Amino acid sequence: MSKPLKILVIRLSSIGDIVLTTPVLRCLNKQLNAEIHFLTKKEYVCLLEKNPYIHQIHVYNTEHDNLKNIRFDKIIDLQNNFRTFKLKVFLGVKSVNFKKLNLERWLLIHFNINLMPNKHIVDRYFDTVLNLGVCNDHKRLDYFIKKEKSQTYKSKNKYICWSLSASHQNKKLSTKQIIETINKIQEKIDVIFIGGQKENNQAEEIIKLTTNIKNKEVYNFCGLSINESAIIIRDCKLFFTNDTGMMHIASSFNKAMISFWGCTKPVLGFSPYLNENSKMLISNSRKNPCSKHGKRCKKNKTCIKSISSEEIYNAYLSFIE
Repeated sequence: MSKPLKILVIRLSSIGDIVLTTPVLRCLNKQLNAEIHFLTKKEYVCLLEKNPYIHQIHVYNTEHDNLKNIRFDKIIDLQNNFRTFKLKVFLGVKSVNFKKLNLERWLLIHFNINLMPNKHIVDRYFDTVLNLGVCNDHKRLDYFIKKEKSQTYKSKNKYICWSLSASHQNKKLSTKQIIETINKIQEKIDVIFIGGQKENNQAEEIIKLTTNIKNKEVYNFCGLSINESAIIIRDCKLFFTNDTGMMHIASSFNKAMISFWGCTKPVLGFSPYLNENSKMLISNSRKNPCSKHGKRCKKNKTCIKSISSEEIYNAYLSFIE
């Protein structure tokens, strides 16, 4: 009996991009019966450490000599940058590489010339492994939660989980938009904020200024671990989110979701994947993305701020009614 192929998959960052690789990992393992190794940065190991399709996770920049000793049969580079190029040269293993389409994306952002394929990023990841005989099983993203002591919200009440985080300020709703939306909600449903430590002050300010609390409680759970936040998302009635990694974790649970899009747009291929319970509110201030990751806004930082609390509330009602 032949030994299984040893395959190294590389995706160094970040939360959403790594979660979006999980259908490929599943299909590589199940369709090729391959031994899958995954290379990423230390802070993202928690996203995959309970994934049953991965044989071993390796931390980038700490164990390259150990990687060489494993003698991989193939490298699948879903990051495809200069750092991973140097690593592939060092390992001396044949690789297949994700096509980043930097030129096409640049033309779209700067000249409104859209040559981007009408494909989700997951489907483009699968294009990378097509010649290996691996095809998309058209199942959802995977996110396996590690059992750990957690500070998660435990209540019989229904609640909205609202993720305040995003990689850049131009991808975030304002405090004013969030307060206005919560004040419109009349139903008996709690609101839980999640995010990083840097969102803690915003959450506290929103709680302080929220006036309509007759039928609900509003809680701040910013600063939890990714897995603890994932538990809160998994158990919520409805999820509100900016274009961020937690959106893709929510899609793995097929959660009812409202996502907010300003300087980034779904045309880049990062919309909620195979989530039939998703509704996207896309700023109409500009048709195309302002920048690759939302760092720069071409509308004087007003793109996502153009989404009104009335739009958000109406989207909420479409799930509740």
